[in-house]
Amino acid sequence: MDFGGRWCVDDIGWDRFDPGLVDSDLLMVVKAAAMVERNAADYTLYLGRVFRDDPDFVKLLGQWRDDEIRHGESLGRYAELADPGYDFSVRFRRFADGYRIPVEAEASVRGSATGELLARCIVETGTSSFYSAVRDASREPVLRELCHRIAGDEFRHYKLFYDAMRQTMTRHRLPLWRRVMVAVGRIRESDDDELAFAWHAANEPDGMAYDRARCNAAYGSRAYALYGKVHAERAASMVVKAVGLDPKGWLGRRACDFAWGKMRQRSRQAGIVGECETS
Repeated sequence: MDFGGRWCVDDIGWDRFDPGLVDSDLLMVVKAAAMVERNAADYTLYLGRVFRDDPDFVKLLGQWRDDEIRHGESLGRYAELADPGYDFSVRFRRFADGYRIPVEAEASVRGSATGELLARCIVETGTSSFYSAVRDASREPVLRELCHRIAGDEFRHYKLFYDAMRQTMTRHRLPLWRRVMVAVGRIRESDDDELAFAWHAANEPDGMAYDRARCNAAYGSRAYALYGKVHAERAASMVVKAVGLDPKGWLGRRACDFAWGKMRQRSRQAGIVGECETS
């Protein structure tokens, strides 16, 4: 099975880059995203240990890792193109040295293989909607093309983990309430150190102390503002489907309404906190 989009960094039309259309806030968000994408090797080590008894799936995880690393390197190249004084490799080393995940874990931190795959579905939901939102918010043609390709990969990654989860459920069924708890828990983790530290490593000057609240606000005030209703509703539908409910049912429709309202609320809250941090 090959689920990738089969593109490489050189397939991007870099010669179409228009510096006059670069948005500085959007560029800062892209720089932070590049950190997380490029760090996929650590996640692959962790997932490889969790699913070590399924060599076929571990092989697919290798393809997933290659996609994610390519995303990070492509975004890093874009950042250097848009900001000639920016050194992606130096910034990424700063991130990798300061942020670690538990790669030595022998079992899923979600409590089960099914829970782990569900959590991955939530992550891919977030990334696919994020890159779709960045694409639609940007006027710069190279960033639009790059984010369109990455979003397509992330949708395929969602399907990879969703299909694997459905297969695992036949052997290790997780009750609905537990699936909901895993999904909610993983969504809440979006406020943990990963994105905040990625913002710090990618955008803040050397010597500036890391502050999670400040960095979360700086990232959130820019990232959440990118989302339109269509992005929030699509993400909500993907989460509802992963949990095992009908996205078009009553609960699915309520989830879409809630997601859009929550996205607007978080954008406002992050903006308020960001203003307080800089005042």
